[in-house]
Amino acid sequence: MSLSQRLQSKNLSGDQENTSVPDKPVSEEKVDKYAALKLKIHKEVIEKIDREIKQADLNEAALTQKTREIVNSILEREAGFLPYSERQMIAAVVNDEVLGLGPLEPLLNDNDITEIMVNGPKQIYVERKGRLEISEAVFRDDEHVLHIIDKIVSPIGRRIDESQPMVDARLPDGSRVNAIIAPLALKGPSITIRKFSKTPYNINDLIRFGSLTMPMARLLEAAVKGRLNIFISGGTGSGKTTLLNVMASFIPDDERIITVEDAAELQLNQDHVVSLETRAANIEGKGAVTIRDLVRNCLRMRPDRIVVGEVRAGEALDMLQAMNTGHDGSLTTGHANSPRDMLARVETMVLMAGMDLPIRAIRQQITSAVDLVIQQTRLRNGRRVITHITEILGMEGDTIQMQDIFLFEQQGIDANGQLRGRHYATGITPKILAKLEAEGINLATDIFRPENDRKG
Repeated sequence: MSLSQRLQSKNLSGDQENTSVPDKPVSEEKVDKYAALKLKIHKEVIEKIDREIKQADLNEAALTQKTREIVNSILEREAGFLPYSERQMIAAVVNDEVLGLGPLEPLLNDNDITEIMVNGPKQIYVERKGRLEISEAVFRDDEHVLHIIDKIVSPIGRRIDESQPMVDARLPDGSRVNAIIAPLALKGPSITIRKFSKTPYNINDLIRFGSLTMPMARLLEAAVKGRLNIFISGGTGSGKTTLLNVMASFIPDDERIITVEDAAELQLNQDHVVSLETRAANIEGKGAVTIRDLVRNCLRMRPDRIVVGEVRAGEALDMLQAMNTGHDGSLTTGHANSPRDMLARVETMVLMAGMDLPIRAIRQQITSAVDLVIQQTRLRNGRRVITHITEILGMEGDTIQMQDIFLFEQQGIDANGQLRGRHYATGITPKILAKLEAEGINLATDIFRPENDRKG
């Protein structure tokens, strides 16, 4: 859908005055004294666009500039008596409504905000530097939120209504969006936006943030370049995708990378990357393409590396089979609270593939396929850290044997109320060094000694 079509799709007031009952008494809400003026200007802007420049076939930049000129012209005529700063504020709001995503636009442009959570028209939370806080931004009513959801999902050919009240989408910059409406959302339409970093983090950024140490970074880089199969485990919002993106950046430029995601988020700088994205079912419930469908397909695409954004069902079996049949160096993430929990989840996901396999056979598949599990955790203060780098050793009886190479230890709270902790090596030299050496990668063993045992 073109920008001009999107501008025409709906006006700010839904072609009628707002008559909905506010969620709170007016005395408790911030009253917008220019609400009626904004509605009037917005409606006239839409009419002018429809009448004057609909057929002009302007490109996006020209249409944006023309729209801003129309807004300023109408504002000068209708509210020339207002101070310049007030007119600028009104113009910014109307432009955001016409050209962007309304009240969400300033939040999307704030680089300190990493997540936006709309819990209904009058409550918008943001995550800023790892902390949740309430935003001053609000929508007028449920219809206003629904209008913005429609502006998000329509350009990518998705829909949301009572028959399909949930949708996953993405913004043009790659930010991931989930929206859910009535009858499932009881307190009004809800939007959750995981913002897409304009500048992808690199390993030095994660070291600076305290997510890991330099010895851990050296191991992870060697593991990727040495074609080890790696699972990144963690909870929602723990930073799994960020870590996956950083680790995938270590894949050599001369290898063919196939990425598979629900919503494309990975930002790989290599030249030879093919990105695959799932597709939801159509209005008739047909045409869905799942992660498992794409994993199976990418095996026919001659990949050197397979990078799956997240495994959560039967595709885990296909990933294990790929790892065991020559597709070394695969990377993926999954939801779990510890490395051992991650492997237990993989067992469950393999069973979801519909294969009647004995648990022991599944565990043997896992131990022969997976080399490392990296546990990513979001601490209470919002800091994201790697808490475990764990090696998979093999089977002993019916039990998967594992050993921790690096760990994170929480050490209480400092004078500023911040969690304290440290990463440390367990002192175990991993067995994977033999695999790395076979790939021509020699990693100094002193990085695995506890800090106080290291030379220099």
